Amino acid sequence: MGVSRVYSEPSNSSSLSSGTSSIAVIDTIDGTHEFRINGYSLAKGLGIGKYIASDKFIVGGYSWAIYFYPDGKSPEDNGSYVSLFIALASEGTDVRALFELKLEDQSGKENHKVHTHFGRPLETGPYALKYRGSMWGYKRFYRRTSLESSDYLKDDCLVIKGTVGVVKSRTEGPKKYLIRVSPSDMGKDFGELLESKTGADVSFEVDGEVFAAHKVILAARSPVFRAQLLGPMKEKNMECIRVEDIEAPVFKALLHFIYSDELPDMQELSGLNYKGASTLIAQHMLAAADRYGLERLKLLCEAQLCEDIAINNVAATLALAQQHQCEQLKAQCLKFIALHENLRAVMQTEGFDYLKVSCPSVLSELLVYVARISKHSTSSFAYSNEAILLDGSDMNGRRVKQRLF
Repeated sequence: MGVSRVYSEPSNSSSLSSGTSSIAVIDTIDGTHEFRINGYSLAKGLGIGKYIASDKFIVGGYSWAIYFYPDGKSPEDNGSYVSLFIALASEGTDVRALFELKLEDQSGKENHKVHTHFGRPLETGPYALKYRGSMWGYKRFYRRTSLESSDYLKDDCLVIKGTVGVVKSRTEGPKKYLIRVSPSDMGKDFGELLESKTGADVSFEVDGEVFAAHKVILAARSPVFRAQLLGPMKEKNMECIRVEDIEAPVFKALLHFIYSDELPDMQELSGLNYKGASTLIAQHMLAAADRYGLERLKLLCEAQLCEDIAINNVAATLALAQQHQCEQLKAQCLKFIALHENLRAVMQTEGFDYLKVSCPSVLSELLVYVARISKHSTSSFAYSNEAILLDGSDMNGRRVKQRLF
């Protein structure tokens, strides 16, 4: 941190000098990326100078990636070491940054292997990367024989964390006041309005339950409610509008979001405590959000369902994504199902039977993903020497019994 002061010349010898001041603040914008390498033993023999790269991640307005060389980066080391680097993956000129590379100790003893710039004085200052592809790291990060007998490798998996601190500077003038502004509580106020039913002027009957609400709030938040409640084709009977094809807990969650702009606790709202209850509610919520034109809620549900993808729910989630035009969710489901270790198990679920009936066109898209993965795989598309086709039969035309996973 540097401090500069500029003083004005006194108007006469008897007057006191007045001055101004400013502060140059130099600090870092930090970000950490976790890179897991599952199947480390299969990466060996990739070749000296060949790497496995993480997804790109953004820190300080620049894109970065972690590069792991299972057989080392330099021929002179003859594959004795693994190499590890962080690389600038976007255009930049003299991007100055601090770096840290950490190999996670998976025994729980916290004996991580760490190389870091953080928390210590730097003799030559931050490291500068001048162009895309510039790297910081170590050719001899760890001896390979030691790595393979260490607690860093567990279940054939390595966990690497890379941290980047991009150096930024700014100049601040003196602050002449300090006003603490509390967080917005608008959502809380509107939520209390929904709970108290004060001024409610419309009600909905959903699956035997009645919910009171306010037309103007619903209309402001949803184009569908706006047309239904205030448009030229508005409901004639405003005393109690019957809502079909939505369950009461889902409609309650929908109202909660409309008033508070936040998702409620899905499991608590539904009263269901079994594994997967939150996923089930999120699926119903996504359909309801699409029905009422609540795009933000739809995206929130889409994001949650991407996190919840599993063997027993992915087929139903894929059908939902296809029906409600959720392209990112659809892509994640297709990638998950197409993996060789997942496809056969997914095909044996009831959800896959529903997918074949409700969205048969998706099966052709799934074949594209399967072919894409098979192209980059050294193994053929087979399980226990018996391939399973997407219609549920084997290579000899025999039907394969479908069962719930």
